[in-house]
Amino acid sequence: MSAATGPLADLTILDLSTIVSGGTATSMLADLGAEVIKIEHPKGGDPLRSWGPFISGQSVWWKVVSRNKKSITLNLSAARGQQILADLVGRADVLVENFRPGTLERWGLAPEGLLERNPRLVVLRISGFGQTGPYRHRPGFGTVAEAMSGLVAITGFPDSPPLVPAIPLADEVAGLTGALAVMTAIHHRAASGRGQVIDVSLYEPLFRLLVPYVTQYTALGILAQRAGNEFPDAAPRNLYRAAGGAWIALSASSQRVFERLAAAIGRPDLPADPRFSDNAARVAHRRELDAIIGEWMAGRSQEEILARLGESGAVAGPVYDVPRILEDPQYAAREDVITVSDPELGEIRMVGVVPKFSGTPGAVTHPGPKLGEHNREIYRGWLGLDDDALARLAEEGVL
Repeated sequence: MSAATGPLADLTILDLSTIVSGGTATSMLADLGAEVIKIEHPKGGDPLRSWGPFISGQSVWWKVVSRNKKSITLNLSAARGQQILADLVGRADVLVENFRPGTLERWGLAPEGLLERNPRLVVLRISGFGQTGPYRHRPGFGTVAEAMSGLVAITGFPDSPPLVPAIPLADEVAGLTGALAVMTAIHHRAASGRGQVIDVSLYEPLFRLLVPYVTQYTALGILAQRAGNEFPDAAPRNLYRAAGGAWIALSASSQRVFERLAAAIGRPDLPADPRFSDNAARVAHRRELDAIIGEWMAGRSQEEILARLGESGAVAGPVYDVPRILEDPQYAAREDVITVSDPELGEIRMVGVVPKFSGTPGAVTHPGPKLGEHNREIYRGWLGLDDDALARLAEEGVL
């Protein structure tokens, strides 16, 4: 099945966003068949195109995040460009943007006006701090959002500084949240016939994931702290070093799984020990328990540990890097890494489509396109602009 016939094949999205957050939202929807038209500035396009690393001068980030999308150029700061966008909106289901709040309004493209032109339009707005509140006009990148969400304060080891994620996590989680929100609004539109505006900040989706921390602090005075690889409310849960330096991830907080773990490491007596008899006791004595588990693992290879724990029904797994992922039969069986043909680069490998649908699976038909690759297709097909008109607009700096 091609992306053009995926479950969202009847959905058309105008993507005005740049970098990662909006691009992640539209990438998820494009993987499932939505027609995503990436609208880029004529000079240089999306700054994501300049993010390294590069393959033969082409950004890896761009090729993956913008896969399945079409690219057209349009200068939205030009009056003619604004008029053209308004015309495109008349045929779209969704518009996605992640400009600083007030930018669309300054261009005469306020969502309220766009909805007057197309009452069924769904507008997804992603920004650092949202469209309201005292910080709404602040610039906001993912690193700041991660810090202000509360996540960074509890990430790292107790005796070390807080850590920011090694990936643009806030942008990507905001993008996933945005994709969910778009489909929720489309579902509502099916019943009401009307679109709406969705307001997603970068910090709030991460804050929403910190489920118990506000309640436990306000009700109990418990302030979450950095805990390394531990989970404060469950034990054992940690990373343990095997012989040879490889790492094992293990979680055995439920009673039955802990009993299986204890038997597997030759310590069936542990569940009867008052220090380890239930999860609360294990949390209180996690240091002693980690020492027992760590000593057992330190004398065995990763392969032996995983085999022993797997036979017992304990829950453990290896810490993977990309080379290990590429060798793993589970990843291969589920097509989590796919090979895609690119006209500029030949065949390249990238992450596959998530999630998996039994009846209407998504697909990746092509990596990120060239800048303006689809100008003629969209402007002729949608607006009836002939080659002479396109040439004039390009000469004027509109396209």
